[in-house]
Amino acid sequence: MKDKNNQRALWSSRIGFILAASGSAVGLGNIWKFPYVTGQNGGGAFVLVYMICTAIIGLPLMLSEFAIGRNANLNPIGAFNKIKPNSPWIVIGIMGLLGGFLVLSFYSVVGGWTLAYLVKSLTHGFDSFTTSKNAESIFLSFTADATETLFYQILFISISIYIVLKGVDKGIEKICDILMPTLVIMLAILMIRSITLPGAVEGLKFYLYPDFSKINGSVILIALGQSFFSLSLGMGCLITYGSYLRPQENLISVTVYIVIFDILIALLMGMIIFPAVFAMGMEPTEGPSLVFNVLPVIFKKMSIGGIFSIIFFCLLTIAAITSSISLLEGVTSFLIDKYGWKRKNAVLITALAIFLFGIPSALSFGLLENLKLANMTFFDLINNITSNYLLPLSGMLTAVFVGWVWGVEKVQKEIENNTSKSRWPQIWIFLVKFITPLALAIVFLSNFF
Repeated sequence: MKDKNNQRALWSSRIGFILAASGSAVGLGNIWKFPYVTGQNGGGAFVLVYMICTAIIGLPLMLSEFAIGRNANLNPIGAFNKIKPNSPWIVIGIMGLLGGFLVLSFYSVVGGWTLAYLVKSLTHGFDSFTTSKNAESIFLSFTADATETLFYQILFISISIYIVLKGVDKGIEKICDILMPTLVIMLAILMIRSITLPGAVEGLKFYLYPDFSKINGSVILIALGQSFFSLSLGMGCLITYGSYLRPQENLISVTVYIVIFDILIALLMGMIIFPAVFAMGMEPTEGPSLVFNVLPVIFKKMSIGGIFSIIFFCLLTIAAITSSISLLEGVTSFLIDKYGWKRKNAVLITALAIFLFGIPSALSFGLLENLKLANMTFFDLINNITSNYLLPLSGMLTAVFVGWVWGVEKVQKEIENNTSKSRWPQIWIFLVKFITPLALAIVFLSNFF
């Protein structure tokens, strides 16, 4: 659907926007990262801190990004330039799009892994996964194979290209209307199976009962970072999605729905992982290898585990795709808005550039594993730059811009645009002026120490 005034694409329905924005937020951060950081940081205690951080840090910043996007009806760079013309604040938009570009360059590599493991689950490829050590060896062998890794990276990006080429309402919105409910159904099926396994109760206790002695400064910092990254903040994609919103849409309610949905998906994922891990006598502290090295072994030990492995890696792929299309759309929208490019050209050139830049990340586990920059592989370096520095800084400056530069009255007017007034804007203004920038500054500065 097009806006009659500026011919900009719009979401065709409220639920379509909620599902698309939720798809952007719900990605590998929820499905892959959340379970293993929870396992490494005290289980239920971490979950509690994560939920609090998401409510007081993530929600205000997400609302800020939507408000900026809808007010300007432009990509991140264009939005900051329109609200504060010819000012240094445009750098936030540049950082957001750069962050989205860099994230997708290595995110597409991990997305390719999920596709590869979906294929393995469909072709009985997990039959040889007898122990976690054996599974780790197979995984390392796969990621070291340049041909196979690049093939799946190309396939993953090609799926994202196909969706984004179709536009906002006919591509992104339509596919998310299908994929997000499918993802929830798959999660529910896996959760029921997991909690009914013999010995699953211990996993539920670990996950749901907080041990407050586990909470320390490190746990709080990690929870802050997880709540920030799991919502896809600081990457410009939510500003872009907000620019396709109708003027009469209630920003507060849709933001709350999206945050609740995001938290729900993460919580359901934990309800799948930890009961199964404990039921099979494995450790919840396995770390990043939990999904690719431990779960295939668990599925192999389950009755009809082959079916559940297909469902799991299918939902993992869905989560990766719904996030990748938002990152690709963010950069694409800039080329369309700024230079008037046709969508086809903008999508294809952006995707090609991202793929080419992502090749060294894909080869970081094989051909280029000995190429170290700042004592890190290329994959780790780009991940470190974006996750630990670029995105927190972008988020912090966005909060400062909204809370102190744009003007409280203007921001409140945008949030309450054509909707009934409530106490939420006042609460949000306090959070975005003081709490959110301070918390993100702590996350940012902690990386230097």
